[in-house]
Amino acid sequence: MSLFTPQRVQASIWIGLGLLLLFLMYLLAPVLAPFALAAIIAYLIAPGVDWLARHRIPRWLAVLLMILLAVLIVFGLLLILIPVFRQEMSALQAQLPNLINKLNSVVAPKLAEWFNVTIQFDAQFLRQLFTDQVAGQEDVIATVASHLRSGGVALLGVLGTLLLVPVVLFYLLLDFHVIRDRFEELIPRRWHAQTTSFLAETDGLLSQFLRGQLSVMLALAVYYSVGLAFTGSPTALPIGILTGLLAFIPYVGYALGLTLALLAAILQFETWSGIIAVGVVYGLGQVIESFFLTPRLVGERIGLHPLAVIFALLAFGQVFGFFGVLLALPASAVLLVGLKRLRAVYLASEFYRQA
Repeated sequence: MSLFTPQRVQASIWIGLGLLLLFLMYLLAPVLAPFALAAIIAYLIAPGVDWLARHRIPRWLAVLLMILLAVLIVFGLLLILIPVFRQEMSALQAQLPNLINKLNSVVAPKLAEWFNVTIQFDAQFLRQLFTDQVAGQEDVIATVASHLRSGGVALLGVLGTLLLVPVVLFYLLLDFHVIRDRFEELIPRRWHAQTTSFLAETDGLLSQFLRGQLSVMLALAVYYSVGLAFTGSPTALPIGILTGLLAFIPYVGYALGLTLALLAAILQFETWSGIIAVGVVYGLGQVIESFFLTPRLVGERIGLHPLAVIFALLAFGQVFGFFGVLLALPASAVLLVGLKRLRAVYLASEFYRQA
């Protein structure tokens, strides 16, 4: 039997073209980035566009309304964050003498007692400490600057991306079903049924994931708002809402909310009890999110065991870093569909069934 049958030659050509396409995508990654971002956003808000279109709203208008809604959500988060940040920075500047006295009366004696280190906090010391920390990042800043220089005019690139994403997003949403149908037509007929079934099941799992993640965000927003209110924090509502809504970015939303809440507590409370209470609220919130809300509301919706959810977060974070943590559960949902199909093929194979 010849090794170079027409079918094998054709398959080799298609495999070669696929590898070439992947290589071109790697080379053009900076150019494709806004298109990839627009495609992700389009996938997220396409159901909203379809819902509006079914209610006799012209599709072009439905697309504009959903894009406007997404922009308003982003600006809403900024409007929550920026006033709180400004308020706390103003309060920090006004209460800096009290903060220095608190450091000298509470922290400095503990440092002398525990580590035999004598430190006198003053405004000059804090400024010098900040300067040293910034100076310690010179290598990082130089590296970032070199990357910016090598990438051309960075500002124009960012502005171009910001302008390009909405345009690409508009046309993707406008022709969403047409583009999807054209890609579906390219699937070989003998694989068409299996491929479309796989994609439909994956789409269903991702939809379940998004609904579960939204439930986690709302639950955390309520928890942190109520918990901080019980501590007496004057910024409980905005900080609690911000922490909950940013929960879809692992660690970043939590760290930002914790920093703002602790800073507000330091500026407001005269004793350590309020600061400790804020720490307890956020510590308990992290436990609830990691071991109850995410495994139950997200893991169960996509068919993952709670232990599998925790393992996926740790494994993807170890391999791919921050973005791995961000994409761990959606990627696990896709892998889960593939593993289910592979298991079914294995159980039906002669290798398994033969005694």
